[in-house]
Parts: sequence; structure tokens; C-alpha cells
Amino acid sequence: MKILVVDDEKLLVKGIKFNLENEGYEVEACYDGEAAVEMARTGEFQLIILDLMMPKLDGLSACMKIREFSTVPVIMLTARSEDTDKLIGFEYGADDYITKPFNILELKARIRALLRRANLPGPGGERPGRLTRAHITLDAERRIAEKDGEEVDLTVKEYDLIELLMRNPGKVYSREALLNLVWGVDYQGDIRTVDVHIRRLREKLELDPANPSCIITKWGVGYFFKV
Repeated sequence: MKILVVDDEKLLVKGIKFNLENEGYEVEACYDGEAAVEMARTGEFQLIILDLMMPKLDGLSACMKIREFSTVPVIMLTARSEDTDKLIGFEYGADDYITKPFNILELKARIRALLRRANLPGPGGERPGRLTRAHITLDAERRIAEKDGEEVDLTVKEYDLIELLMRNPGKVYSREALLNLVWGVDYQGDIRTVDVHIRRLREKLELDPANPSCIITKWGVGYFFKV
């Protein structure tokens, strides 16, 4: 699964690229609209993330040119949230919009939704609509979890947390990293909320919550999902 990220903010591109590659995507990047059009013409990308305001050729014009030869899904990034800007973007051929600043989990969810609508596989050939690890299955479209085929009720944050861990099996996240990724960098609550949510997830999803086999503690470091 190959994604093109286009934005003149190189630090932002670096962060998006890092996170998407950790998710299993192959990511290429460029920093202006003209390069985006040329790379889209030759690169065989399955999805493009395109900033609205860029040098040489703005995102709307680049999107319109890309639409002359490709139907690849396009997510527009913009610092403006006005509905008129979004409507113009859709008229120019964008498939979705996300406003800066954004949570990387929201961007990943938008990507999976577009791939699902385009009936394209996710990283590793996996269909983005459902994710199964061990006895746990997530349905991303309905945002529900199943334990051995039985539906389990999760809160919004419980779902976000288990989805992050399951989509990155074996990767150990510190409590601070989980708090930033799931609750956001502006969250002012106690870091122990991560421990509380992990305990609740084990109670709801583990076959034996007292001896978890999937949602594992790395003592002194954080948590990870064991395959």
C-alpha cells in the first residue's frame, strides 16, 4: 500500500511519514504541487495526502490536474475550516478533508475509511474494515470489538486504545505516548487513566483477565499487544 504525502511543512511531513510507515504503509513525500502532480502521474499511489496551501501549485490546482488522469483517493489538508473551502475542494476532486492541527489517529482513520470505500487493501494486504489478532476482532466501520465472535461494548477511548495497540503489534508504547496519541497532547488528566483503560480492556477482551495473553505490560516501559 503506497501513499504520497505532499506538504511544504517538512517537519509535518516527517511526522506523518513516520507514523504511517509504523502502520505498515509505504510512504513517499514531496513538498510542492507541481512535484505532487508529476509523482502522482508516475508513482502508482493508492492514496494521496495533499496540503491546500503550497508553493508553485496550490493543492486545489494540483488535485484538479491529478483528476485529469487518476481517480486515486485524495485527502486534503488545510488550516482553514470554512465549509466553502471544503465544498470547493470536493468540486476540484478531493475525497476527504482534514483540518490542521489534527490527531494522527484521526488521519489514520480517514485513510482506512477511504481505502475501504475504494475497496483497497490496507498495509500487508489486510482489508481495512476488519482487523483480527488472536481472539479479538475490530470492525473499524462500526467501531466495535468482538471477543471470540461475541460483540463487546467499548467506550470511545477504549476502542481507540485497543485499535492503536492491535494495529501495531509488538510495539511498546509508554503511558505518556499512549496519552498523547489517544487523548491528545492537550489532555490535562492524570496519566494513570491509561492504566485504568488497560485494566478495563483486559476485563472485557482477554480470555483470562488475570493472566492476559494479548494486552501485555512491559514493566518499567509501558504496554503492547502480543501476537
